[in-house]
Amino acid sequence: MSKFIYLTATPEALIASMLPPVEFGAYLSTGTKKRNKGQAIFFEVDLGQIEKLIDMDSLNRRCVAKADGKPKSSVYLSVYRVLETIPLTALKSLYLTTDHGYTLELKKSPYDPSKETKGKLHLFQELLPVTPLVATELAPSVFLKRLTDGSIPIVLPKLFFVDLKLGELATNPLKGSAEYLPYSNVGHLRDCLEILKGEYEKHMKTVQRIYSGSLLYRTIESGFYVGSKDEIIFYSYPDMVELENINYEFFRSI
Repeated sequence: MSKFIYLTATPEALIASMLPPVEFGAYLSTGTKKRNKGQAIFFEVDLGQIEKLIDMDSLNRRCVAKADGKPKSSVYLSVYRVLETIPLTALKSLYLTTDHGYTLELKKSPYDPSKETKGKLHLFQELLPVTPLVATELAPSVFLKRLTDGSIPIVLPKLFFVDLKLGELATNPLKGSAEYLPYSNVGHLRDCLEILKGEYEKHMKTVQRIYSGSLLYRTIESGFYVGSKDEIIFYSYPDMVELENINYEFFRSI
């Protein structure tokens, strides 16, 4: 049986498995007996690019089929500073799994920073290695570079985050409609966004310090970003109409 390597974001871990991505996502979110329930977000990792970073002897010894012939579901290889150690080129598709076990594959997409919209506010949920919810006037590529290039006291080796919907609040924080934004404290969000518009020296504002561990997939705007400094990988997220057509089960479960 084939061996797969996954980098999970909830929580951060490097895991070997004999399950292909869709089955692995269902295993993470619902368990082997369907008694578990929870989201899963994970990358598939190119084993060939990380062989020198892991103990291959241990991997080959532990990640084997069970006595009854069933595939090994998971073998943990690392649970600390995983994203930091994995080369960005080793990251393959990104997978999102609902708490009902339905998985959506997002493939890498070309990203052109020159097409980023200026004068628009953003809401970014950081996922690895830290997890605050941040409002910012910085476009995705600028935000990523700011947190990873050493230009400010807070420096991250790499960053994985998702762009969330703001609707009318992206341009009009105080008076814009928030009717279709299912966030728990819209008043606080408005305040954070208004501060960014009024204080030109302030580029980022923490909206929420603690991540719940569950992402509202319907609130994803452009998609997911991962990278360091000027190197950025983008995973575009489909709009609701496209999502319904390409993966109806996932669409229905969100």
